[in-house]
Amino acid sequence: MKKVYLDNASTTPLLPEVGDSMTPYLGEFFGNPSSLHDWGDVARQAIDTARSQVAALIGANPEEIIFTGSGTESNNFAVKGLALAQQSKGKHIVTSAIEHFSVLHSARTLEKWGFELTQVPVDKYGMVNPDDVRESIRKDTVLVSIMHANGEVGTIEPIKEIARITKENKVVFHTDAIATTGNIPVDVKDLGVDALSLAGNQFYGPKGVGALWVRRGVRIMPLLDGGIQEGGRRAGTENVAAIVGLGKAAELAKRDMSARMKQLTQLRDRLIKELPAQIEHVTVTGHPQNRLPHHASFCVEFIEGESMLMFLNMDGVAVSSGSACTSRALKASHVLIAMGISHELAQGSLLCTFGLDNTIEDVDYVLKVLPPIVDRLRQMSPLYSKYLKASKGGK
Repeated sequence: MKKVYLDNASTTPLLPEVGDSMTPYLGEFFGNPSSLHDWGDVARQAIDTARSQVAALIGANPEEIIFTGSGTESNNFAVKGLALAQQSKGKHIVTSAIEHFSVLHSARTLEKWGFELTQVPVDKYGMVNPDDVRESIRKDTVLVSIMHANGEVGTIEPIKEIARITKENKVVFHTDAIATTGNIPVDVKDLGVDALSLAGNQFYGPKGVGALWVRRGVRIMPLLDGGIQEGGRRAGTENVAAIVGLGKAAELAKRDMSARMKQLTQLRDRLIKELPAQIEHVTVTGHPQNRLPHHASFCVEFIEGESMLMFLNMDGVAVSSGSACTSRALKASHVLIAMGISHELAQGSLLCTFGLDNTIEDVDYVLKVLPPIVDRLRQMSPLYSKYLKASKGGK
């Protein structure tokens, strides 16, 4: 049976070069980077190299990079740490309605600690209007956090425009760039943000490692106490092997960015064009142009996304039905609901995200196996039966 992996938004496979770079630090070079001897020096130098590699990917200075245990930790650190560090100026924060739960739940925690939260809406494509951000900013606003691109529908947000607004109002601006870093060009100076989160497993690096970039001079309160690692901003012995892998993945992403984008855009565009043409009542979600190059997302009417996932898996195809962090929740996506999509239609979400191993033949295989699955599920769907009866009655 053919195997097709189209769930790269959940995690990407580790590139062989990345794995090879990590191996020595899982065995021979086992020292603690904080130790003052040769074993520690080797590990510390490896982290310094990785810090420079990650910084180069996003146009930053190496000393501004803080390594974390995941993208989720980076978002938690940014939202909580930046807000708490600015709280003498005010306790109001602004996010969008479609942020990842690591941002939204961090903001909710801050509410419990006495902060106020404003969520700006999005349009039918999942796009934030910069004017809504401007209108949400108050005298006591200390943090705005808007994602660079949404991992469920692929829409790329107008971060540069929002950054100009936050700068005018002297408000710290964080962006969750976990979906974009390593996949499209990301330059912190060009974007104009003050802090940015990224994660290695989104661009063929290891899982369990991420980074937070914080512009020099921006105050952030550490969330972990107990050590002087990462410039005193994130305590705990570093995961040297994973950090080395993140650095190597960043180096490769910077080198191969254009070629990767060209390859993945071709696959994405073919699926977005052909799937609605072959299956009736399929809606493409996300912005038609301003979207991630590897990202194709849909809503299939009258059936549930989880059922499609299970049947596709039986045919050797791995896809998703939204964020990996919520895929087992069996609830309609908060992103799709915020975009104005009904709960019924949102239940049929389908997310296909391409990677470097995918080919046109993989797209054709999905186009072959998915229509019969949809037809089978619709035959069992009371919603579809109701639709057919209504259609016949209308005639």
